[in-house]
Amino acid sequence: MPLYICGAGGVGREALDAALATTLTVTAFLDDARAGEKVRGLPVLRPADVDSGDYLVGIAAPAARARLALLLDERGLRAVTLVHPRAVISPETSIAAGCLIQANAHVSSSVTLGRHVQVHYNATIGHDAVLDPRSTVYPGANISGNVHLGEDATVGSNAVVLQGLTVGAGALGGPGPRGTPRGTGGGTRGGAP
Repeated sequence: MPLYICGAGGVGREALDAALATTLTVTAFLDDARAGEKVRGLPVLRPADVDSGDYLVGIAAPAARARLALLLDERGLRAVTLVHPRAVISPETSIAAGCLIQANAHVSSSVTLGRHVQVHYNATIGHDAVLDPRSTVYPGANISGNVHLGEDATVGSNAVVLQGLTVGAGALGGPGPRGTPRGTGGGTRGGAP
C-alpha cells in the first residue's frame, strides 16, 4: 500500500524524517504547489492525482490540514498515524488517525489526541489532556495535565498551558501561560486569566 505525505514543506519533510526512523517507506509527497518536482529524492504529485493508499498531512496550518484530509478521505485514501520511535507515549493514551508525533515528544498518561493532531519536537502533553482534531503543539511547548485544546487550536513554540485550562477552538497561543479555566470555553491571546 503506498504511503503519501501531503505537504512537501518543512513539516512534511520532518514527517518524512519520522517515517524513515520507523523504517516506513514513503511513496511520494502530495503538494499542488510543487507537483512535478522531487523533494528529498521523492516525486511530488498533486493530491487529486492519487486514488488509493495511506496518507499523513504534514502541514502545520489546521485549515489546510482539514481541507486536504477531507479531499484525500473522499478519494478513498486512509489517514495513518506516524509516531517517531524516540517519542514517549504513555499508557491509556488514545491517538486518532492522522496524528503526527515527532521525536522527543512526551505524551503522558490517559491523553486523548483527535484526528490529525500534531505534537512537534520536544513538546510535552500532561496527563488527562484532550486535544481536539487538528490541534497543534509546536516544538518545546508544554501542555500541563487536564488541559483541553479546542479544534484547530495552536500552541506556539516554548509556550506553556497551565493545568486545567482550555484553549478555545482556533486559538493561537504564544510563549507564556494561555487559556481559560477548563469548562468555560474560549481562549486568550494575552496572558493567563
